[in-house]
Amino acid sequence: MGLTLYNKKRNFEETTEPTGKVKKSVSKLVFVVQRHKASQLHYDFRLELDGVLKSWAVPKGPSMNPKDKRLAMMVEDHPYDYKDFKGTIPEGNYGAGIVEIWDSGTYSDIENSVKEVAEKNLRAGLKSGDLKFRLFGKKLKGEFVLVKLKNKADNSWLLIKHRDELAVDEEYNSEEYTNGDSPINKWLAENDKTSKK
Repeated sequence: MGLTLYNKKRNFEETTEPTGKVKKSVSKLVFVVQRHKASQLHYDFRLELDGVLKSWAVPKGPSMNPKDKRLAMMVEDHPYDYKDFKGTIPEGNYGAGIVEIWDSGTYSDIENSVKEVAEKNLRAGLKSGDLKFRLFGKKLKGEFVLVKLKNKADNSWLLIKHRDELAVDEEYNSEEYTNGDSPINKWLAENDKTSKK
C-alpha cells in the first residue's frame, strides 16, 4: 500500500503526526494499539511490516477473549514512527481528535521466528487474508489472527484472539483497561460523555 495515501491525507504544517517515511526496526517487529477519540472513539491496531505500520481501525477495541470477533477495518499504511505518536490532531485535519497509546510491544509470526522469516510468513498471511501472529504486549499477549471477510468491502477484517494459555473467558472490554486520567477520559468527563461502549 505504501505511504502515499497517508501523506496525501495530512497537512504536516498543522499536525504533529510524523511524516511518512519507510523505516524498519532493528531486531524485533513492533506493534502498537492507539486509542483514538475522533468523530467516534475507536482503537487503531498497527503491525510493522516492510518498513510501515499496517493499520486497522477496531471500533470496539481488541479482546483477549477468543469468542469475540472484533470488526477491523483496514486503513492506509502509517509510517513506522507513528508507533510513538500521541497527542491532539487539530480540528479541520484528517482524524482530528486525541490519540493515546493503549498498548505496545513486539510481535512475530505464530512460530516466533527470526525477523526475516517472520516477515515472510506475515506477508503471505496478509496477502491470503489469514494473518496469524503472536503479540508480546503489556495488555495483549499470545496468538491472534486477522481474517479478511469474504464478499465484503476489501478493507473488512476480523481481529480474533486464539485460544491459548493467555486467553480469557470472561467478558473483555478494552475501555476497562484504560487509565482513568488519560487525556481522552479527561475530555470525555469534561464533555459529560461516558467512555464505555
